[in-house]
Amino acid sequence: MYLNFTKYFISLFVFFMLSVSVKAQELPDFTKLVEKNSVAVVNISTTQKKKRSSGLPHGLQMPDIPEGAPWGDMFKKFFGENGENGAPENFRSTSLGSGFIVDENGYIITNNHVVRDADEIIVRLTDRREFSAKVIGTDKRSDLALLKVEADDLPVVKLGRSAGLKVGEWVVAIGSPFGFDHSVSVGVISAIGRNLPSDNYVPFIQTDVAINPGNSGGPLFNLKGEVVGINSQIYSRTGGFMGLSFAIPVDVALDVIEQLKTKGHVSRGWLGILIQDVNRELSESFNMERPMGAVVLKVLPDSPAAKAKFHVGDVVVEYDGKTIHRSSDLPLVVGRTPIGKKVKVKVIREGKSKRLSVVIDELPAEEQLASADTQTKQAKENKLNMTVTEVNDELYKKLELSHRGVLVKDVKKGAAVEAGIRRGDIILIINNKKVMGLKSFNKILDDLPSGKAIPVLIQRGRSPVFLAVKIPE
Repeated sequence: MYLNFTKYFISLFVFFMLSVSVKAQELPDFTKLVEKNSVAVVNISTTQKKKRSSGLPHGLQMPDIPEGAPWGDMFKKFFGENGENGAPENFRSTSLGSGFIVDENGYIITNNHVVRDADEIIVRLTDRREFSAKVIGTDKRSDLALLKVEADDLPVVKLGRSAGLKVGEWVVAIGSPFGFDHSVSVGVISAIGRNLPSDNYVPFIQTDVAINPGNSGGPLFNLKGEVVGINSQIYSRTGGFMGLSFAIPVDVALDVIEQLKTKGHVSRGWLGILIQDVNRELSESFNMERPMGAVVLKVLPDSPAAKAKFHVGDVVVEYDGKTIHRSSDLPLVVGRTPIGKKVKVKVIREGKSKRLSVVIDELPAEEQLASADTQTKQAKENKLNMTVTEVNDELYKKLELSHRGVLVKDVKKGAAVEAGIRRGDIILIINNKKVMGLKSFNKILDDLPSGKAIPVLIQRGRSPVFLAVKIPE
C-alpha cells in the first residue's frame, strides 16, 4: 500500500514538472528577433534653431557693473554684454526619437512629431555610423514622416501586416527611450482599432509594451520579426509609461509612406459632414433597434455630402458595404477611399432606411469652423423650463448657421438640464423639425410626445451636438 502511494506521488510530481517545463518552453525567446532586427532600428536626433530676446526693455540701459561683482556674469549673459536692448540670441533646441530603415536606398520611417520643425536631422545606427537625413514628406494627420539618408550597405527590417493582429499576441518594441539607444521592451496587444480624440484617421494598436519619450517612431515587431506598427503615443499622467501605449498599424503606414514617396503629400477621401456617436438614448429617439452608426450633425456647404443630399439627423450605418458600428469608424473608411470614387451609403432617416450615392472628394488641407461668443436678445419662457431668445443677425453670420434656431439664455431644473442642454447652446432641430425662431420653437414643443426620448440638435461653441431629451409625462 505504501509502495503504491509512493509510485503515485512520484508519477504526479513528474507530471507536474513536465507540465511546468512545457509551459516554460511555450514562453517566447526574443533574443534572435532582437539580434536580427535591432541593426535596422535607428536613433534620430534633431536640432532646431530658435531665437529668444535678450537685453533690457526698451528705454533702459545696462548698469555699470564692476569687474568680478557677484552675479555680474549672469546679468551680462541674460541682458547683453554691451546692453544691446532686445538683441536676438540664437540657441539650439534638441530632441530625440527613433526610426527604422525600410529599404536599402536609405528610406527611414519615423513619426512626424519627431522631426517637426527640425533644421537638422541626424540618424545614428548600431555600428555608430551617423548620417544627415533629408525629409521626403510628412503627414500630420497620421503622425508619420519619411526620411532618406545617402548610404550603402544598410540593414533593413521586414514589413508585415497589421490586419491579422489579435488581442493577446506578443509584440516587441525597439527604440531609444530617454536617449538610451536600442532598448528593448516586450508586451502584448491590449486592443486593436483604438481611436483617440485627436486622431481621426488612425485605428491605433494599443499595447502594454513599455514606451517612453524617445521611443516615438520606432518599430513594433510580431514574433516573426515583422514590423506590424510604429510606436507613436502613450497615455500618461506623469510623462512616463503607465501601461497604455499606442502604435500606428503598418497597413496604414504603408499607404501613407507610398504617397509621401511618390508625391510628397497624402490625399484622403472627404465626405464633408460633422458627426457624433449614437448612444442608447439617441438610438431610441431615432427609432433604432440598438445604438450604432454615426449621426450627422452638420453638412458642410459644397461638400460631397451636400451634393448627395445628406440631411442633419441622418445616421450613417453603412459605407461602401462596410458596417459603421461607431462614429469613429467612418473617417477611417472615408479617408482611405480613392478620390472620385462613387460610393453607396446607407443611412437611417426619421426611422427609415435610405441609400444615398456620393462621389468622394479630396480632404481639404484645413477645415475651419466658425466660432463666436454667445449673445442674447429678447427672451421667452417654454415648457422645457428654460429661457430662449432669437438669434441675431451678427451671431447667425458668425456661426454660419444653416438656419436661425434659438439661443438658450437660461436653463432650470428639468428635462433640458438632464439631457445636457446649457446656457449658450443654440437649438437648431427638435424631433427632426427645424427650429426657425421662437414661434417655430414653441409650436414644435407643443406637439412633442411625452415619455419618449426625442433628438435635439444644438450648436455649442464651434461644434454641433445631438442630445436626447425626454419630456416627462
